Amino acid sequence: MLLLVGLGNPGPKYERNRHNVGFLAVDEIVHRHSFQPWRVKFQGLAAEGTIDGVKTLALKPQTFMNNSGDSVGPAMRFYKLQPPQVVVLHDELDLAPFKVKVKQGGGHAGHNGLRDIEAHIGPDFRRVRIGVGHPGDKARVLSHVLNDFAKVEEADLKKLIDAIAEAAPLLAHNNDNGFMTKVALLQQPPREPKPPKKQEQD
Repeated sequence: MLLLVGLGNPGPKYERNRHNVGFLAVDEIVHRHSFQPWRVKFQGLAAEGTIDGVKTLALKPQTFMNNSGDSVGPAMRFYKLQPPQVVVLHDELDLAPFKVKVKQGGGHAGHNGLRDIEAHIGPDFRRVRIGVGHPGDKARVLSHVLNDFAKVEEADLKKLIDAIAEAAPLLAHNNDNGFMTKVALLQQPPREPKPPKKQEQD
């Protein structure tokens, strides 16, 4: 079984924030793979479903980002899961916008949602790091992540979210490298068809 956690802050005020890209990704996975409706559970919104035959619980903590572990910890323990069965999708300042990297374990790099989850379940869960870029100045980090994606980023954001949802079966089957490759390929613009070769006259 998989516990698929999207990180973000609850409420319409934060809905399109960069900090909420984990929510956006999990919403699209739930929609694309026809999960059951969301319901209130584990201090969050939970939806049950399967991804390519893998039983999955999608979870969006409603505790605000800094207390995400209050939702993730009880869900993991209820289903008797181990940390590697927990996959957390979150915004990542240290990646270029719309780049995706997956890793298991490691530090939290100052991300308060990850920090709180680590405090509850340890560091060995899997992380889908979704790049939102760095504003270049530490003092501007908070306003950067708590602001909406820019209008000019909307097309790239949609392409990214669609790619994550389409590649989710690879994630569900622990093929993290395959998942990253597929997401990157799906984000590339379609190739221009080559013009047909001219027939040589006799």
